[in-house]
Amino acid sequence: MISIFLASILLGAVAGLTAGLFGIGGGLVIVPVLAMLFAAQEFPAELVMIMSVATSLATIILTSISSVLAHHRLDSVLWNKVRTLGPGIMIGSAVGAVVADHVTGGVLRFLFIIYLVGVGVQMALQLKPKPGQQQPSKELDLGTAGIMGLLSSLLGIGGGTLIVPYLVHFQTPMRNAVAIASACGLPIAVVGTVGYALLGKDASQLPDWSLGYIYVPSFLGIVLTSMYTAPIGAKLAHKLPAEELKRYFSLLLFVMAAKLIWF
Repeated sequence: MISIFLASILLGAVAGLTAGLFGIGGGLVIVPVLAMLFAAQEFPAELVMIMSVATSLATIILTSISSVLAHHRLDSVLWNKVRTLGPGIMIGSAVGAVVADHVTGGVLRFLFIIYLVGVGVQMALQLKPKPGQQQPSKELDLGTAGIMGLLSSLLGIGGGTLIVPYLVHFQTPMRNAVAIASACGLPIAVVGTVGYALLGKDASQLPDWSLGYIYVPSFLGIVLTSMYTAPIGAKLAHKLPAEELKRYFSLLLFVMAAKLIWF
């Protein structure tokens, strides 16, 4: 337990730094690294991925609160849009936790590998969402939000990489799209975390210090440092060639995807 806690402190520092520097969710780094840590500590194989996803979502609660407050102070959050997407996001997030509880760890791992490769390609090629059509209907918002919430809950992410392109496609300015995605990340994290905690409370073979599928020592270690390093990463983004560094970071994503295939 102590070794994982210490490793999680370091993981939180790295995840927060990369999240601030590249504008990505910490789950992109947290989930695969936790999966490797849990596997190395010989957690039951069928629990490795779902505990990694659940623990990642739990950490996003605190980081989302910090991010939303910062965007709100800058008057960037379009709360009407958040309220439109919110119900679908929360329903999808709850369904995602239930689905994760009923599929194998191998399926979760495969989905996350696809996600890592997709984001890695996007960062390597510097692909950016382009404005497209006019504003979507409320029905389309609700349905799409449900899908994004489900996928975010399944993958243990805040959903920014899914929500921002959707918003920008419908002519939401990038500054507002990022702020809205941050606000939507909070209900994803809260609903998903509660779902994983409740669904896992009677699971067999859970390691000590687990709250359902959430591994508390890793949660504490990650939030202890990520809350402080994310603002540092955001400041470095204005001083370092972040766009060029994204290409190097994409290589790390490909390596983590490969490790998940063979770990």
